[in-house]
Amino acid sequence: MNRKNCVGKVYLVGAGPGDPGLMTIKGKVLLECADVVIYDALVSPAILAVINPQAEKIDAGKRMGRHSKLQEETTQLLIEKAQEHAVIVRLKGGDPFVFGRGGEEMADLIQAGVPVEVVPGVTSGIAAPAYAGIPLTHRLYSSSVTFVTGHEGAGKYRPAINWQAIAQGSETIVIYMGIHNIAHIVEQLHLGGLSLDTPIALVRWGTRPEQEELLATLGTIVSRIAETGFEAPAIAVIGAVVNLHQVLSQPKS
Repeated sequence: MNRKNCVGKVYLVGAGPGDPGLMTIKGKVLLECADVVIYDALVSPAILAVINPQAEKIDAGKRMGRHSKLQEETTQLLIEKAQEHAVIVRLKGGDPFVFGRGGEEMADLIQAGVPVEVVPGVTSGIAAPAYAGIPLTHRLYSSSVTFVTGHEGAGKYRPAINWQAIAQGSETIVIYMGIHNIAHIVEQLHLGGLSLDTPIALVRWGTRPEQEELLATLGTIVSRIAETGFEAPAIAVIGAVVNLHQVLSQPKS
C-alpha cells in the first residue's frame, strides 16, 4: 500500500493494572491487529504477550530515575509512526487519562493532524485495592474517595498538592506513585487532622501474580517500609476501609 498521503490512527489504549483479564475487549483486539505498539514500563508481560507477533514493539517506559524516552520524544515517535502505518497503539498502564499523560499526548496528536482515539482501561487505584480486599467505599465506613498523585511533575499547572485539605475532605484517600514521598505525605496528612492511628495499606504490583500488601498506620508506615524494603510501584490506600482487608482478602491461588 502506498501510504505517502495517508495518516494512520493512534489509539491510546489503557492496559489495565496487570491482570490480562481486566483489559478491555477493544484494547485486546487493537493489540492483536496493531502495526506498531509503543508501550510503558508498567505494562505487564501477560499483556505484552497479546501483541500481534508481526507488530513493531517499542519500549517507551518511564520509571523513577530511568527514563528511556522523554515525553516529547514519545509523542514525536507516535506522529512519525502514523505516517508509516495504519494502526498505532500507545499502550499505557492502567487508564490513559488517570495520571497517565494521555490528555497531553492526545492534544499533541490532534494538533499535529493525527487521528487519535482513547480506549479507557481499569485504573490501578481501583483494581489494586479490590484485589487486596479493600473496597474504596462502604456504606458503614466511607462515602467519599479522593485519587491523588504522590509524585508531582515539573511545570505543573498549580502549586503543590494541598494534603491538609485532602485529609479533611475525604474518608478514603488513594495515592498513586507516593512511596518515595510517603514521609512527607504522612506528615502533611497528620497536620491536616488525620490521626497517626489511621490505617494505611500499600499494594504493590496490584492484580498480578506477584501482588503483595503492606498494612500499617500513618504513624508506623515509614518504619515498616524501611524494615521490609517495600518498594514502588505501589498504590497507597488510607482510611477506615483498610480494616476490611482482614475480612475480605482472599488467599492467593
